[in-house]
Amino acid sequence: MDAEEILKGLNSDQRAAVLHDHEKNAQLLILAGAGSGKTSVLTKRIQYRILCGVEPEKILALTFTAKAAAEMRERVQKLFPNAGVRLCTFHSLALYMLKCKIPCGSAGGERPAYELLGFKKMPVPTEASEREFSQALSKLKLKVKVSRENLFSDCYGATVSAKLQPLRDAVLESGQVVFEDLIYSAIQLLETNEMARNYFREQWQEILVDEYQDINPSQYRLVKGLLGDRKQLFVVGDDDQAIYGFRGADIGNIERFCEDFKESTQIRLEWNYRSVPNVLYLANDIFKNKPIHLRKMLRAGNLNGSGGNPLYKENRKPEIWVSDNPVEEIQKIVMSIKEIREDYDLAWKNFAILVRYNRQRLYYEQALRDYNIPIAGDVVTEAGEMKNGAAAPEVTVEDGVHIETVHASKGLQYAVVYYAGLCEKLTPGECTGDRQARKRQLDEERRLYYVGVTRAEACLFLLYCKRRFWKGKLRRFRRSRFLPSVTHQNRSMDLSMPVFLFKVYVAVAVLGYMLMYILALPYLKLRYKKNFEAWLEHKIQDFSRFCMKVLRVDLTIENQAELGKVDWSRPVFVVGNHNSFADIPIVFLALQKTVGFVAKKSLDRIPFLNFWMHKIGCVLVNREKGGAAKAVRKAVAERGNSVRIFIFPEGTRSKTGALGTFKSGVFRFACENDAIMLPLVIKGSGPVWERRKDTKRCKVSVKVLAPIDVLECRKESEKFDPKVHMLPMVHKMMEEAL
Repeated sequence: MDAEEILKGLNSDQRAAVLHDHEKNAQLLILAGAGSGKTSVLTKRIQYRILCGVEPEKILALTFTAKAAAEMRERVQKLFPNAGVRLCTFHSLALYMLKCKIPCGSAGGERPAYELLGFKKMPVPTEASEREFSQALSKLKLKVKVSRENLFSDCYGATVSAKLQPLRDAVLESGQVVFEDLIYSAIQLLETNEMARNYFREQWQEILVDEYQDINPSQYRLVKGLLGDRKQLFVVGDDDQAIYGFRGADIGNIERFCEDFKESTQIRLEWNYRSVPNVLYLANDIFKNKPIHLRKMLRAGNLNGSGGNPLYKENRKPEIWVSDNPVEEIQKIVMSIKEIREDYDLAWKNFAILVRYNRQRLYYEQALRDYNIPIAGDVVTEAGEMKNGAAAPEVTVEDGVHIETVHASKGLQYAVVYYAGLCEKLTPGECTGDRQARKRQLDEERRLYYVGVTRAEACLFLLYCKRRFWKGKLRRFRRSRFLPSVTHQNRSMDLSMPVFLFKVYVAVAVLGYMLMYILALPYLKLRYKKNFEAWLEHKIQDFSRFCMKVLRVDLTIENQAELGKVDWSRPVFVVGNHNSFADIPIVFLALQKTVGFVAKKSLDRIPFLNFWMHKIGCVLVNREKGGAAKAVRKAVAERGNSVRIFIFPEGTRSKTGALGTFKSGVFRFACENDAIMLPLVIKGSGPVWERRKDTKRCKVSVKVLAPIDVLECRKESEKFDPKVHMLPMVHKMMEEAL
């Protein structure tokens, strides 16, 4: 077995995560977007480290559920049967630590860790009686709030701690602990006992943490205590899916990661292998105002969706349904389920209704039962009788419509999702407390909405019902602030105007946009500092969308999933056909990345445009005097493996839309640098500007073709000639796609 077997099927970002070198790049935070394959990355990372010679017993991987730990263990052991990696939850880790025997020096022998903490009996997790604890607590007459879960916390002052000591002593005497007692005890062991600390740090050399956004402050301290000042920390999380603040989870653990670990590295997993592009466009808009260094852009990485059904090919836009009352709403849902199920031959279990609160779930369950639609999880009696005449046994419905709270749906996915209750005080739920507390709650409600949206694979319906019974009353509800606004086309633009005036309007708007940000640049550099490049990347995308808006272009991007196969850590040369000046922002949107492009030097004379061309790394060449190859090679030498250059191999714009003859320069550059070559084809951009005849909307499409690894091509043939072998191949690919 070699590393390539483990890395097979991973995209470039996943691959970089699995291959991460802690010694060179310190701790690693992986920001894993919804549906981006984080579990696969975690398990393959463990497999890779074992392959590298790390003893399985020296690897510790922490998850939040025993089910997740079991799933990861099964995946790891497919390649390494019986590997002794400790895959467990935080609480089971803490219990294991308390049961371990700790060397106490030459004279002391070994003692169970729990004895070092004062336990008289081995700790046994149990359900605590809140009533008994409250009664005992009330006798202490404390002025601070103390919960049973935080009994052993060290956050209380000396006076309060002294009063709590009898309650703590009772737990130490009986060994009857709750789960949080285990965490606090393990922390105390690491922070106060040097022998125990050294023992456990020696036991685990590498620590991996799943769902890092969900850990609470005490779990964070446990991880820090085990890690010490070492670099071998590998965490995966998604701040956009941090929805357990009510359980004590602290989203700040992700937001502060780069501060807590100054030398750390960050990798984003943005290729979503679950949902169609139009669902992801909606999901991306939910957090467009979040801090730039944490922002992610989900991209559709699976051309066939996760199911391969024709429904996935349609790439339906999410629909907003407005109903006056619950009866009208449920009739729409039932009719839609039946139609889609019949048209696409889907099972009942491919449908889900998501809600914010449990009482909503109960309502929709009963409503669907009234229409004789099976509900997943219902217990029913099988039809018929047993041979002995006894009643048929009860069974749990597997193939039924899922009705879930959004919290319960996290980690799941469904072909068709009806997201109900999108109104104020339901989604988002009612926020209480002071201004800061309300903002914190609203932020979590927004993340919860994101989780609900990203459960949908192929179809998403957002449901707003104006009136419904809630808490015993018929109430009116306002539309949710989370629902996308209904955009109307600018009516003035629908009016006929001369093409000349339209072009003047576009030129003024685009150049004005550029000027605005040139003037703001000093402030923006100061504001974003080390994150300025990330801001620039996002702003180029915003600019490109603005261009499409003022140019009145409806842009369709096909085969964008091919981009997931590109290794962006290597030199990348993008090639495409050329029909219009509008091709540049079109290419930016198709790639969802900023690339420098080779352009004629005369464009450097256009005010404002020249500033941004230099800023994004364009290569300007004088076609009359030659020297283009020298200029490109200089740019490649300066940028190294990070070079990303777009070149029109035709050398000039096509006047008819037909593909012209290619020049060989870009193919030689790709060969010289063992690069990735990425072809794409643009259709319909000519009438956007140069051949514009009116001000009506233009339909433009971009098709991303399969990337070509030039290094692999060279390995296959010793006499590989880019002009002879690659140029005709790429030309044929693009011609067939046009």
